[in-house]
Formats: sequence, C-alpha cells, structure tokens
Amino acid sequence: MSKGIYISATTPGSGKSLVALGLAEALHSHTDRIGFFKPVVAGDDPDGDPMVALIRSRYNLEPAVCRGGLTAREVRKYLAEGQREEIGARSVDIFSEIASQCDVVIVEGTDLTGQDSAVEFALNARLANDLGCPMVAVVSGRERTPEEIADAVDVARKELYAARCSLLIMMVNRADPEHLDAVSAAIRPGLSHRPVYVIPEIEEISRPTTGEVSRALALRQIAGSADMEREVRGVKVAAMSVANFIGALATGDLVIVPGDRADIMVGALASTFSPEFPVPSAMILTGGLSPDEHVLPLLAAAPFPVFSYPGDTYHAARDVSVVRSEIWSGQRRKVASALGAWAKRVDDGEIVERLNLPRPETMTPLRFLHELIGRARADRRHIVLPEGADVRILRAAEILHRRDVCDLTLLGNVAQIHEIAGANGVSLSGIQIMDPVTSPLRERFAEEYARLRAHRGVDLQRALEAMLDVSYFGTMMVQLGIVDGMVSGAAHTTAHTIRPALEFVKTRSGVKIVSSVFFMLLPDRVLVYGDCAVNPEPDAEELADIAIASAETGAQFGVEPRVAMLSYSTGGSGAGATVDKVRRATELVRGRRPDLPVEGPIQYDAAVDVSIAAAKLPGSHVAGQATVFIFPDLNTGNNTYKAVQQSAGAVAVGPVLQGLRKPVNDLSRGCTVEDIVNTVAITAVQAQQVS
Repeated sequence: MSKGIYISATTPGSGKSLVALGLAEALHSHTDRIGFFKPVVAGDDPDGDPMVALIRSRYNLEPAVCRGGLTAREVRKYLAEGQREEIGARSVDIFSEIASQCDVVIVEGTDLTGQDSAVEFALNARLANDLGCPMVAVVSGRERTPEEIADAVDVARKELYAARCSLLIMMVNRADPEHLDAVSAAIRPGLSHRPVYVIPEIEEISRPTTGEVSRALALRQIAGSADMEREVRGVKVAAMSVANFIGALATGDLVIVPGDRADIMVGALASTFSPEFPVPSAMILTGGLSPDEHVLPLLAAAPFPVFSYPGDTYHAARDVSVVRSEIWSGQRRKVASALGAWAKRVDDGEIVERLNLPRPETMTPLRFLHELIGRARADRRHIVLPEGADVRILRAAEILHRRDVCDLTLLGNVAQIHEIAGANGVSLSGIQIMDPVTSPLRERFAEEYARLRAHRGVDLQRALEAMLDVSYFGTMMVQLGIVDGMVSGAAHTTAHTIRPALEFVKTRSGVKIVSSVFFMLLPDRVLVYGDCAVNPEPDAEELADIAIASAETGAQFGVEPRVAMLSYSTGGSGAGATVDKVRRATELVRGRRPDLPVEGPIQYDAAVDVSIAAAKLPGSHVAGQATVFIFPDLNTGNNTYKAVQQSAGAVAVGPVLQGLRKPVNDLSRGCTVEDIVNTVAITAVQAQQVS
C-alpha cells in the first residue's frame, strides 16, 4: 500500500524545503516509485511551483506524480467562506491519484508566514490527517538558544498530539552550527524515543543569488556575464571615493551605485583583473541612468552581471535587503549544500526503517549515482585534481565539497586558480590548492621518481623537471599515499593522464594490462562495457584480463557480473580470427575464474534479449541476461557505447580505469561538471578497496 509522509513547519522560517529535498533523496534510493505533492502553492500556477519543478527535474518524475494542489488564494477563499472541507477533499483527490502510482508520496505542507501561522499550523495538521500521512515536523532553530529550541520541540509535540497527528519524525533545522551538539543534548526524548535530527543553518542556502535578486526586483540586465547563480555574500552601496570603495569591497558583494558614477564602475571592474582584489557578484546601476558611452563597452566584459534599476539608490538597497533565498533557485550549488548538510546530520537508514519500505527491484540512473555518492561519503577518501585551472574542475570541486563527498586537492598556480574561481563565482573554501612549482614536496617526489625510473636513465634533474607536470606530481601524490586517488583528463589526453601511473604506480598483482569500463545507466538497470577507451587491439590473454577486471569492477559497484564476450557470431556458428580470439579469451576466463558466469563468443542481441538467447544459446546462464559486455576491440567498444548513449538515452559514466594498484581515472575532454563529480566519487569508492 502506498505511504505518504507529510512535512510540516511548526514555526515560521523552518526551511522545510531542505527536509523535503533530503527525504526525497533518501527515499528515492530505497524504493522504485516516489511521488511529490504540495497541497498549497504560493503562486497562481500549481504546476509552476518552483519546488515542484525542482523535484520533477531532479528525480525525473512525470507531472502526474509530482504536482501542486490549490493556490494560496484559493485556500484563503475557501477558509473565508467556511469551506475548509473543500480544501481537504480536493487535496485527498489529488493525493490519491499520485499514491495509486507510487510506493511513497512526500507531501510538503504550507509555509508558516507568522501572520497566519496558527491557521496554517491547524491546516497542515488537518491535511495530514485527511491524507492519512504521518508527519515530519520541522522546528526552526534560527536565532534560538539550545534551551529555547528544546522548548519549541516540546510545544510542537504537544500541539500535534492534541491535533491527533501521527508524529513520525521531529527535526530541527537552521540551528546555529556552533551549538548543534548542545541542541541535541537539550532536546528531551519523545514518546517513541527516536532521534530528533538537528540540521545547521547553511550560509550558502541563505545567501540569495544574482538571479533571485534580479527576479525579485524585476531588473534589466544591460551588460556583463549572464551567470545568475553567483552568490550575493554582502551588499555595498557605493557612496564614497573609489579608493575607499575598493578598500571596503569584499568578494561576492553586490555593488549598488548610481548610473552616473563611472569611477566606481571602472574601479569595480578593475578589481576583477587581479587575484589580490575581490570580485563583486553583481552590480546594480540606479536612477535609471545609462553609463557613459565609453564605459558601457568595458562593462560588457565584466565577469558578473550588470543590471539597471529605475529607482534611486536607497530604494534599491532596501529592496535587495529583503530578497529571500530558496533552495530551488540556485539549484545545483544550493542543492549540493543542502544534501551535504543532510548527509552529515541525518541517518537515512534509520528513517527508512521507520517507514518499513521495500527495497526496489530496479536500478535507475539516479539511484545508482545517489548510492555512489553515499558510498564515497561513508568511508571518506582524499582525491587530487591536477587540472585546477579548468573552470569545470573548480565547479565540480565546489559541488563535491558542499556535498561532503571527499577531501580534495587542486593542483596549479594558486593565484591563477583563485582568479578563475573568483571570476566565475566559485567558492573554494575548504579545498586545498597546491602548486607543484613552489611545493616543498617537489624535491621529495623527484627523488622517488628518479629512484623508481633509474633503470630508464632518469636522473634527479630530469625527475625535478617531470614533477613540474601536474599529472606526474598528482600521480606521485597517489603513489606515496598523500592522497588516495587522482582524476584528470578534462584538459589532457588519456595518454598524458595515465602515462605516469603506468610508469610507477603499475598494475595490480596478477593483472597484465590497464583497461577501462563505462557504466551504462539505462532506465531500469546498470550495464558494464569494457574496454571502450584504452586498448585498441587486445589479444586473447589481454581480453580475458579485461573481462575479469570488468566483472570485478562491476561487482564493486553493485552490478552482479554475468559476462558476455562479444563477437559477430554466437556459439560455434562462426569462424575467423576475431571469433577465435574471443573464443580463446572466454576459455581463459573460465580457467582463471570458474566461479564467474561467462559466455562467448556471443552477439549483442543474444546477450541482452531473452527470446533471442533462447533460440541461439538455449540453457545459457548468461545469454539474455548479461550485465558485463566485453568488446573485442576499441573500435567496436567505443562506437557501441556512444551509440547506446545517444540513441537509447543511457547515461554513460566513465571511463573508469581498472587494473592499477591505486586508482587513477581519466576524463573526457568534453566532460561536464556532473561527469567530473561522478568520476571523483567512483575514484573515492575504488580507493576504499586499496589496502
């Protein structure tokens, strides 16, 4: 039977949307079908509610199972007319439609505005009961002492019990980060004696973005970058000389300046040209005044957006000060911060255990990636990213840090990295940056490299030069255990990335070659493709090595290995050099790993389709249900994975290198930020297996 969970604020400003997002993330990984319902939305379009849109997009939900209900205006009208039952009836109808298609439905209640908070509290309690949903009650810890929070929790419990609500989980959100343990200690146990989770106030979520400010003030952009996700960390009204203004400016400040103050505009722009000076998040030109015709072309190149505001400076500053930030607005970065805080403070397993949800039978792409992040976070590792000057790497590093996935070190010129980060509104707080040119580790690394490569004629001087290369420096960090793994390739070739690893990290015992796999994330399952990135023409022995390594990699990430050794014929129906190679490789795999289900040679259709398999290879334990696919050569493998990716809409994660003693992974030069995040998480999980 479908279960619903009703999330209700019990005090104004609780930040319940973070709880809704955290629950959606937790439940999506433990059940096949989730739904989301917001009975009352603030705007005039239930389907246009931003939280509904975020949940739909993030979890790939159809509109039928992720919906808004009534508008706040409709609810006020029903209440004024004494038709409270109509609110419940319409909500129950929509909830029932969603629940009929889902295993669990997350219901996000109304915001408590303060003015009508008592009415809204009663409305939420009534709706939870009408829908038959246990409640997740969220208490705001903002600007409260631990004792005051504990009292607020007690009051919320009493009021909910008085309203005959079934209280499933009690949470405190937006607590002072310095007092989390004190808050937990102060809260008295409830009837269930279950944990009360305490989540801190998160500055990254509280700060509005340039996009939020622009929308709230209906600003018109006239120049600069179109980046609307830059965080506004402060506001500076420029009513002073340029020298004093630059001295007061801080990174992330939104600058409000009259439209005729060309000196301030040029000064703010000049500040972005040096890593020693701060970079504003945006600039608002007030008074409806256009900049000087000689200044406007300069502002066009600003790395931050420049807006025009028709009113005066005072009103601009007043309007900016009341802009409210939401998780859904600056989606990627705010969502990462929210989920990072959730993962640190909330036990997903304990929450799921309360609900007694069945485990899902299928593996969706989002669930695979969620579990990947969770595994990386559970046993924290340290990963080095040598390409610190690539903005995609910087954005991925920020996301990984905010989600608390692993420790990170960036390599490159420190000033240059900070300059690129500042120009693109990326925060590198908490992330280590190291320059191989100036690092005291360079000499130690060179000595070790010269020792390991002495048989190749490498002396100390050559080794010192080699350690100026970020790939060599980063790989030596892995070799000596300073970090646990490396991810590179966004700006370098595969050969450049893995050459140092082949020189001195070397392959694992019993492994002859380094190879790769892609995880192909289909709508309902995960397949493993190897080798699609490294070895052009493997022989039979190498192909067997690739098959065994690919099966082990698949098993490491939750894929039960059933190996198909692919060819253009199935069983004994064909002959030729390639078929014979695959047949020989299959025999070698069976000899080395008799426990591993393997079939070959086999055609792709017989490997994946049960009916074709029954005709071509009846009785096979692999045919029709293969999970690991080994291609006879790089040409076939690379083209096949790209064809499946583009034609079937599969998500391809990789390449994941395998066979090395310590994890080093390669990126495509066309990789996205999400690709980098996923590859770093994979590398961290691989590092967990290294003794």
